[in-house]
Amino acid sequence: MMINTEWYRIFLHAAENSNLTKAAQTLHMTQPSVSYAIKQLEEALGVALFDRLSKGVRLTQEGQALYMHVRQAFEELESAERYMKKLKRFSEGRLRIGANGAIIKDFLLPTLDVFHARYPQIRIQMSQENTSRILERLKNGALDLGLVHLPISDDEIRIHSSHASSYCAVVGNAFADRAQKPLPTAELTQLPLLMLTPGSSTRLFIEGWFRSQGFEVDADFELNNLDMLAEFAKRGYGAAFLPKSFVAHNIADGSLLELETETPLPERRFGIAIPKDVSLSIAAGAFLELLN
Repeated sequence: MMINTEWYRIFLHAAENSNLTKAAQTLHMTQPSVSYAIKQLEEALGVALFDRLSKGVRLTQEGQALYMHVRQAFEELESAERYMKKLKRFSEGRLRIGANGAIIKDFLLPTLDVFHARYPQIRIQMSQENTSRILERLKNGALDLGLVHLPISDDEIRIHSSHASSYCAVVGNAFADRAQKPLPTAELTQLPLLMLTPGSSTRLFIEGWFRSQGFEVDADFELNNLDMLAEFAKRGYGAAFLPKSFVAHNIADGSLLELETETPLPERRFGIAIPKDVSLSIAAGAFLELLN
């Protein structure tokens, strides 16, 4: 049974004023309108809520029980309204992001720094995960947005915008002789290869580049993050395939050498993924505007 919420509001004021006339003045209503609403509520509930006295009204036992619930309900509504105002002012709320490794450092962090400085009271939750896991969490509502490698094919996900990232092959100084001239892919396959673990989108991207030239390759070292790939390459264990922006400082200081491959590695695209047909939170919408 759904009863007119306005009747409850009138009942609350009547109970707190112990007088229908005063309740009417507070509500900017006429006294007969207040009396009518109280009567309608009593008939709908099937109980008497007030004893009518010569100088006002007094809650019955049933009315007192109802008053406690109604007061709590309206306090909750007022609290909800205050919370909504805080969300609109960015003094409450949270932002949940999932992203792949290199995207975090080169693309996400600069914007996240700006967002955090502008809205310090927004709670930021970020997880570094692979693309398939990010998509899964977007679809079950555990993330607001994700930065993922493309392409993806999922009817429940929309790519808001896409960006390009250049990749390169790098080695340590132990292989300095291989960085003197353009390197044929066949010769590159003879080097120890450092790659991410099987099944990662980056591993598949590199294997696809070799396959497009007729080569099937195996990794000599399988590591689970880009930092480890760069570290092992610096120590002379082989060639790693990394985003140029990720290793730019290492190339600049000479701790890594970029191999000029005869067949350049293609650019890799990544995108900002959001659940299709789901409204973004106020915080997520503001962050998406900054990313753009």
